Amino acid sequence: MTSSADSGGPAPATTIADPTPIGLICLAIGCAALVPVAFGLSLTPAGLRTAAVFCLLFGAGGQLVAGLGSLLNRNLYGGTLFTTFAFNWVINWWALDGLSRGQVPDAGVVFAVDVCFLLVFLAFTYGFGFFSSLLMVFLIDIDLLYVARIARHLGGGQWLSVVIGVCTVALGVISLWIAFALLINPAAGRAVFPFPGPAFRPRVRP
Repeated sequence: MTSSADSGGPAPATTIADPTPIGLICLAIGCAALVPVAFGLSLTPAGLRTAAVFCLLFGAGGQLVAGLGSLLNRNLYGGTLFTTFAFNWVINWWALDGLSRGQVPDAGVVFAVDVCFLLVFLAFTYGFGFFSSLLMVFLIDIDLLYVARIARHLGGGQWLSVVIGVCTVALGVISLWIAFALLINPAAGRAVFPFPGPAFRPRVRP
């Protein structure tokens, strides 16, 4: 998600400013809009439509800007993750908007896609461990969210909705922490928001 400079390596040449903080702040705002829905506090048509708009503008729009900007800067990991997130947030918008009118997404299709997302994010979790342990925690939180979603699909009980809500809150908090680390730390000249280094080291080829 971030450049190699964040993990102690040389910074690659960039075409535009690092769009990662934009994507993370927008992700946090999208998560905030979903929190009342996740905890069953804003399930009215107005609440669902309001959350849907935030998902579309900040979730999808902000992630797409960050994803395309990262690809422009030759940041494959960040570009892939943010762009994938962007399309997923469009689905969130569509689902919430439909629910506000009484239209429920097909559970079988949602389940199959959630399983696919879990496999994708598990691979990303390992990959981001080579950049920062905090990024790895960020992905682990997403993994847990999708495990809870899949378990709920399989009849695991409504208590899993609370787990999903907690993971959503944690995702927003971690997103803001990383964004502030990228924005504030360079300006302050010190680690106001600590950003740990890699959890793994790549194997050195002989």
